[in-house]
Amino acid sequence: MPASAVDCVQPALQHVREQLFTRFRWGQWSRLALVGILAAELHVGGCNFGNFGKLLQQPPSSHSGLMRSSLPAGFPRFNPAHIPEHLGQFLGLIVVAISALIVLSVVFLYINSVFRFILFDSVLRRECSIGGGWSKWRRAGGRFFLWQIVFQIAVWLFLALLVGVPLALAFAAGWMTDLRQHLGRLVIGGILLVGVFVVFALAAAVVQVLAKDFLVPLMALENLDFADGWHRLLGMIGREKGRYAVYLLLKLVLAIAAGILFSIIAIIPVLFVVVPAVIAMVAGSAAGMGWNVTTISLAIIFGTVLFFLLIYLVALVCVPATVFFPAYAMYFLAARYPTLDALLHPAPVPAPPAPEMPPVPESPPPFEPPPLPPSAEPIG
Repeated sequence: MPASAVDCVQPALQHVREQLFTRFRWGQWSRLALVGILAAELHVGGCNFGNFGKLLQQPPSSHSGLMRSSLPAGFPRFNPAHIPEHLGQFLGLIVVAISALIVLSVVFLYINSVFRFILFDSVLRRECSIGGGWSKWRRAGGRFFLWQIVFQIAVWLFLALLVGVPLALAFAAGWMTDLRQHLGRLVIGGILLVGVFVVFALAAAVVQVLAKDFLVPLMALENLDFADGWHRLLGMIGREKGRYAVYLLLKLVLAIAAGILFSIIAIIPVLFVVVPAVIAMVAGSAAGMGWNVTTISLAIIFGTVLFFLLIYLVALVCVPATVFFPAYAMYFLAARYPTLDALLHPAPVPAPPAPEMPPVPESPPPFEPPPLPPSAEPIG
């Protein structure tokens, strides 16, 4: 019987130990950190919304004063009265910013698609090579990129329908014209809408997990496009729905545990970056440095550098999780997929046969002197 999700935890931990700790290699560790970033395989969590919450709790009249007081000296103040005369410039900047964001998102999605295969190959073969991996998996990553584009479009279309259709029905029924009269119906409709959204979000998350954990190996090892890969994967899931459901639940629990653990460990690189930055700001302020175009530009540049350095340092401490979760998926799938199992558990190479020794020549017989001629008989 194929191994269960619980049975695959220990082999995955052993895989991490053998790849990362049995023979520590800094080059592989650092490359895996970069692969983890680009493959979106970081397991840290926790965001601080305290300042934003405090800002929302203050009355609106205090917001503008807070913003004005927080701006550095010499920084241009925002005046709402100037919006109409600069409306065209604002709209142009908004369009440019949205366009740039879309382009960057598509580029990162393509890079992420290729690096999913590089991460799979790095964990499977216990060796990480970014340059060789890009050349090897570029085409497979392109096919997976098409799947991600299709998936993203489907998600946004469904969300548009999920929000747009109920709003259109509510306007058509006249519920929005008299909110007090239809308050009960609006509340019930809102609860149903939130419930449908939660179910859809869970379904989308399950699809994403199945794609990166199981679709990627099938596409990589059999050179399939995403449609054939999904057809093959859904056939495998249909035979063991319960085991795959347990796998998803256990992976959620493990991901939460890893997020807590590595968030605590990530405090070290956060302090390593944040504390010097704060000291530098305090020292600059004590030296009388003011805010002007030069200092603001330098602050943006150094802030961006420190931000990317922080992400990389966090990725470094998360390398064990970056290796564990793909390995966990591989061991679960390998029990149901002989092609992957053969690569994950290669047969031991038989020892070469011992060379045959050349036959030892027989020793020559001992030397025997030739027989003496018969002695002549006496005459007479």
